[in-house]
Order: sequence, then C-alpha cells, then structure tokens
Amino acid sequence: MENLSGHFLISTPQMPDPRFQEQVIYICSHTDDGAMGVVVNNPNKDISLFEVMSNVNIPLPEHPLPPVYMGGPVEVESGFILFSSDYQGVKSLEVTPKISLSRDAKLLEDISKGNGPRDYLFLLGYAGWAPGQLELELVDNSWLTLPADLDVLFHTPDEFKWKEAAYRFGIDISVFSSTIGNA
Repeated sequence: MENLSGHFLISTPQMPDPRFQEQVIYICSHTDDGAMGVVVNNPNKDISLFEVMSNVNIPLPEHPLPPVYMGGPVEVESGFILFSSDYQGVKSLEVTPKISLSRDAKLLEDISKGNGPRDYLFLLGYAGWAPGQLELELVDNSWLTLPADLDVLFHTPDEFKWKEAAYRFGIDISVFSSTIGNA
C-alpha cells in the first residue's frame, strides 16, 4: 500500500465508529508499524488555546488564537502542533516539505510572541492504528483517502472541512456509497 503520510482520511457515511463520523484526519505517519494522524475539523469547546498557554506558563498573546482541536482518542492530554514549514527552530517531524508536526513548547512560546508559523493547528490527542488496521478500515470503505489540501487544512471553516476536502476532488461525500468498491 502507498504511504499515506500527508494525505487526508475522510470518513465515509459507512464509518461505524461514531467518534470519527464526518471527520477529516491528516495522516502524519504511515509505516509498516502502523499509522498516526490528527483530526483537523473537531474543535474542542471545553478549552481554549489561551487556557493551554496559561496552564503551561506561556505569556498570553494579545492577538486572537485559533481553537484547540480534539486530535483523536489517544493521549488526549498531550498537545500537538501541526504547522506550515515556513517556521523552523523546533524539533519536529516533517510530514511533507510543507507541513510538520511538533510537541515542542517553544513553538507555543513563539506563537504567543507572534513569531510562530504562518499556519498552524493545536491539537490534543491523536488517532493511531496498529500495523494493518488502517488498511482493513480502507477495505471496509470506512475512509476515503485523498492528498491533503493545505487550504482545506488551515483555512476552511471546520464545519465545512469534511465536505470540502472531498469536493476539491469532485466527490460529494454525503452520497458516497459502499457499493463503489475498492481500487
């Protein structure tokens, strides 16, 4: 199977797990050892990025901040920052030449000072798959895989990301059928 790092997983209407219905996941790592990604369209209404920064003693910025996202059901108290690679200077995983992932608190400090990346999402938790698990879910038509679109990732309102991510490739996800099959 091709490496899906840097791709979207878009849940289909056949998704059996209610935690992932109408969700878009950005895949950060996909190897023979499994896969890891973050949900990018599920803002957390219980905590703000101001609260996160305050809790870890980072000076609060005067500029507005984006929401905190519920990145997935694994390690839900761990923070991850998915960001555009115009920013350098912290230990990170390069997902693609344009997108990186980090857990480095220095990145949050730079964001608070206005010196962070142009585009970023702050997420709590992630979605993980054991070896072969994601591939089985793909065979079951639980997910549609498409190359990630950075405009959808960072600039599309959250409530539209699920449909827009598929629509960019000419797919109306709301009528996606399990009878389409697998390529």
